[in-house]
Amino acid sequence: MNTNNRKYTWEGIEEAVNSIAMQMYKDEWRPDYIVGITRGGLVPAVLLSHATEIPMHTLCVQLESDGLDENTEHNALMARDALKDNKKILIIDDINRGGDAIEWIQNDWQDSIGMTGDYKSEAWHNSVRFASLIDNPNSKVLMDYCNEEIDLDDEDLWVEFPWES
Repeated sequence: MNTNNRKYTWEGIEEAVNSIAMQMYKDEWRPDYIVGITRGGLVPAVLLSHATEIPMHTLCVQLESDGLDENTEHNALMARDALKDNKKILIIDDINRGGDAIEWIQNDWQDSIGMTGDYKSEAWHNSVRFASLIDNPNSKVLMDYCNEEIDLDDEDLWVEFPWES
């Protein structure tokens, strides 16, 4: 049995979501809408949407070891909202283990509207921000908001959320 398991309760999830809401409030940054990444980001997105009264959308990003899952969604409308029309969007997931899903979204959205050059990083931070309940500080893409940083490179560590049990 793995002794490195971390188990979150519903109360812990609500506290984590409230922490992210407070961080956004302190930054004086309010998105036009929240995007929950299917599946793990849906519960935090719903809770954050209710807590802040900000509308919520979903985006299915499922990456397999050999590439994209057939259910992964390209979403040029969200890309246009954020990167051309300057709408503010918060993308949230339960855990940012390595940054693959966020990196895929960044590349997909940039490609869908032909974005290149220095504008990319400024647009991402001003218009699009990322949140996760747990962020791996060794990830290739770091979150703008997180409740907790945990070194997730330890393969024996497993995080269990209440919606998984």
